[in-house]
This record gives sequence, structure tokens and C-alpha cells, in this order.
Amino acid sequence: MSSLKKFILPTIVVAQFCCTSSWFAGNAILDDLIINYNLPENSIASLTSIVQFGFISGTLLFAILTISDRFSPSKVFFTCAILGTFTNLLIIHSQNTFISILLLRFLTGFFLAGIYPVGMKIASDYYKKGLGKALGFLVGALVLGTAFPHLLKDLNTGFPWKNVVIFISILSILGGLLILFLGDGKNRKQSQQFNFSAFFDVFRNDDFRSAAFGYFGHMWELYAFWAFVPVLLKMFATNNKIVLNVPLFSFLIIAIGALGCVVSGYISLKFKTKKVAYFILLSSFICCLISPIIFQLKSSFLFLSFLFFWGFVVIADSPLFSTLVANNADAKIKGTALTIVNCIGFAITIISIQLLSILVSRFNTPMVFTLLAIGPLFGILSLQVIKKKRSFLL
Repeated sequence: MSSLKKFILPTIVVAQFCCTSSWFAGNAILDDLIINYNLPENSIASLTSIVQFGFISGTLLFAILTISDRFSPSKVFFTCAILGTFTNLLIIHSQNTFISILLLRFLTGFFLAGIYPVGMKIASDYYKKGLGKALGFLVGALVLGTAFPHLLKDLNTGFPWKNVVIFISILSILGGLLILFLGDGKNRKQSQQFNFSAFFDVFRNDDFRSAAFGYFGHMWELYAFWAFVPVLLKMFATNNKIVLNVPLFSFLIIAIGALGCVVSGYISLKFKTKKVAYFILLSSFICCLISPIIFQLKSSFLFLSFLFFWGFVVIADSPLFSTLVANNADAKIKGTALTIVNCIGFAITIISIQLLSILVSRFNTPMVFTLLAIGPLFGILSLQVIKKKRSFLL
């Protein structure tokens, strides 16, 4: 058993990446969907955001029904992987319409609610100590999945889009099988009955509420930054009349966040999780405020270096917040707690992305990116009220 222990975390990480690939890598075929199914040109935004809405709807329902606490998390993960694979694979059906594709992408996002937060639940059941490190690798896999579409666009190999969908579907099945084979963690505590009040009860804990609010502030900035990295690069290149490989740099700037997650996870083994999260969030807050200044320096090296640093810190605190949330939740509803926080956090991303989109289109100035500082500031203030507890030494 001890010899197999070292394979637990890699198995969860690989499974998580395989199953969430249908979420992010799907962005790489949006143009093909528009062309092959004669979709409206403005459908890209709808096809992208509908997956987010599906994920939010799924996490909301999973949280209310306390699914991952009442049932085996590994079996929930496997079931959602199979169902998500089916809805993802149906995209290649020749009779699809705009409505049917929207429905399929919504369902894919819905079943991902049984993948991402449930994967974190499984990791927390295996790792009572060093959870920050484990979640660092787990979130890092998600970051690579987010960056992956940009790399596909840069490679531009002409690989048939239907083959991409089939390949992603095979990966998702593989990820589900890996988790099913792994099984549930030894620290899992099962909730024996349906607990509707769990959705609300988790926020009665002051420390949990503070950690969750810190995560919400972090999410306000994170996905808006990721979504507008290409816009920042194009804006800088246009203003300075230079040529930048936008897809490649977008991939690298987002992907470096995976390293940030791993590094912060290891640092949390030596220092308090709360303190590490605080300083990372503070760094991210400063990046939001000084971004217009860096933009005006007109130095490609400084600008790209700054974006790489921002990409590193913007996500590095995510596994730490998930650790704080898990450590301050009742063990019997830990899965529900993580799912609730994910649900609200991703709902917030839609608001910040839409607001930033409106401001960028109306003013077309890097000054609008200072708006992202609202999230980290809120998160920093929320962390201040977390009481010092022994659990934060993990």
C-alpha cells in the first residue's frame, strides 16, 4: 500500500486534466463549429459562456443535494466523466443546430461540476496534511487546461476538429476510469442523509466565511485576467506598432500559473497557508493597480515580464484558498462546501468578465484593468478576519 501512495496525487492530477479538457480545449474548435454549422459570427461569446453557466448550475444543484458527501466521490467523478464525454461527443453530430450545440455545451459544463470540485474533495480526503501542496498540483493541471487552447491556435496544425473532439472524449473516459480505480480517500466521512440546510450552514462558520470571501475576491480577478490576456497583448502591440505572437504568449502567460500553484503549495508546507495566500493576493492587487503604468513604459521586455509575473501570482493563491475552505468546513459536508464556493466563485467571474468587456469596448484603455483590483482588495480584507488556528499551519 505504501508503494502505491506516491501514485495517488499524480493519478488525481492526470485524471483532473483529462476530464476538464472538454471544458477548455473546446474553445479551440469554436471557429470550426461556427463554419460547419453555419452559426452566427457573434455566437463565440455564447458558446464560451454557456459552459460556465452549465458549471454554475451543476455546482449549485450538487451543493444543494450534497451529492459528493452522501455518495462515493470517486463514483460521482466517474459517472460525470462518462456523461460529460457523451454530451461532448455529440457535438460532432451532423444535424446539430445552434440551439442543440448550446444545450450540449451547457450539459458538458453541468457534468464538470462533478469533476473539478469533486476532484478537490477526493484530494482532501487523501491528504489531511500537506493539502496545500496536493491542491497546488491539482489546480496547476486546471491552469494548463485553460492555456491549452491558445497553444492549439499557435500550432495551427490543421488537425480535423472532429478528431480533436474524439481525442478529448477519450481523455475524459480515461480520467474517469483512473479515479474509479483509485477510489475514495481514507479520511472520507460520509454524510448519511440529505441535508438541505448544509448549503447555508457552511457560511455560519466565521473562518470558513472569511476564507470563502477571500476566494471570491480572487475569482473576480482571475478569469477576467485570463480572458483579456490576448487583448492586453494586442493593445500593446498595436499602440507600439510591433508584432507579438499573441496565441503563444497568451499560452505561456496563463500556463506559468501552473508553476505558481505548485510553488505556493510547497511554500505552504513551511509557512501558514493564510499568510502565503495573503502575500500572493497582495502581489496580484499591486499588479492590477500598476498595469497601466507598465503599459506606458513601451518596453516589450518589461511589459511581457510583468505579464508573466502577473500570470504567476494571479492563480497561485487558488489552491491555498481551497485549502483554507476545506480545513474550515465540517468533514461530513466538505465536498458540499467546496462545491458551493466553486459555484459562487465562477458566477462572480461572469460578472467581472462582462463588466470588463463593456469597459474595454467603450474606452479601449489599459486603465480599465485597474478595476480588477477590487477583487484582491476584498480578498485581503476578508483574510484579515480569519482567526489564527492550528489548522492553518498545514
